[in-house]
Amino acid sequence: MAKRANGEGSITQRKDGLYHGRAYVMTTSGIRKRVSAYGKTREEVHAKITELQAQDLKGVPTPDTNMKMAEYLTYWLATVVKPQRRPKTYQGYESVVRVHLTPGLGRKKIRTLRAAEVRVWLRRVATECQCCKNGWDETRDKAVCCAAGECCGSYLSRRMVQSIHAVLRNALQNAVREELIVRNVAQLVQVPTPSYGTGKGLSVAEARLLLKESQDDRLHALYVVALAMGMRRGELLGLRWDAVDLDRGSLIVERSLQRVDGELTLVMPKTDSSIRTIPLPALVTKALIAHQERQKQERAAAGIRWKETGLVFTSRVGTPIEPDNIRRSWDPLRRRLGLEMRFHDLRHTCVTLLLDLGVPPHVVRQIAGHSDIGVTMKVYAHASLDEQRKALGSLGDRLS
Repeated sequence: MAKRANGEGSITQRKDGLYHGRAYVMTTSGIRKRVSAYGKTREEVHAKITELQAQDLKGVPTPDTNMKMAEYLTYWLATVVKPQRRPKTYQGYESVVRVHLTPGLGRKKIRTLRAAEVRVWLRRVATECQCCKNGWDETRDKAVCCAAGECCGSYLSRRMVQSIHAVLRNALQNAVREELIVRNVAQLVQVPTPSYGTGKGLSVAEARLLLKESQDDRLHALYVVALAMGMRRGELLGLRWDAVDLDRGSLIVERSLQRVDGELTLVMPKTDSSIRTIPLPALVTKALIAHQERQKQERAAAGIRWKETGLVFTSRVGTPIEPDNIRRSWDPLRRRLGLEMRFHDLRHTCVTLLLDLGVPPHVVRQIAGHSDIGVTMKVYAHASLDEQRKALGSLGDRLS
């Protein structure tokens, strides 16, 4: 048998039957090393060695880390996500890593993770009853479903499965940039895309009725601003008086109130385009002036209990309003009006009505603070039956 050339690679069979191949390649640590590949057949190992050598010829270094996914995800969260992303984003990523990725893929080595393993695991995540998995029914005084042998089928939503996949894909993409792995196997895996509803916007008549019905509510101005200016809930609750210019008739959206790590915190808005200056319609200016006077009265009534935060919308003692507590005012109001909609749909109403009035989409995008005009058009610009009937009627008139 002819002697192999230096660096050509070699394949031997171990005592346990597995084949072991070795070849010299450049690694991500910057050192040319002899790396190993294993397989059940000589052909399988030869293919792996050939692939390593082909990558080496292209100048692609071979990962030489034995880091497991659990270690890498901890490192990624601490050194990449936390310093570079918004606190709420980090909180969401950390939750997905802790609850799903680490228990499911934590023991896998990052450099040997395969697309097939990710695909099988994600399929299991999507079809596994969370009540059975986490033992929720077992903690009850009396079992009513899974622990009693009747699975309740509490599955993760498509949106949640998509989020899990997205976090894994982002984490592995960073590993590619740091040359810990050659390719992002999560990008090779597809997950079902969730369908998004467009929300339930109000008509002009319904919006007027809502404002009339909320006239005596202490948060009446909140509903006026939400309907007339399309601000997000966090942006409304994070609005400060020093960002409102009642004389010039404008306000600056520059903060959002969110609960981060258990505390209410003012953070930067959702995207860079979310930071914006918006002119105040007369309707909004009037509502804010009345609200300012109401807040002065509440400050006087609270006395030393008042906590000055500078926020426009506060509790009766000046503290920030817990975002979820908006329901205490919103739910009774919408029920009185017979509305089946979320508070966020007031923002949807504003954008939809502006588009119905013929306002150019790029102007609506700036008012709403969308990052992309595609969001404005795809999510919000849907025509009513009357508009469709009018448009088709016009076309029919032209054709006849």
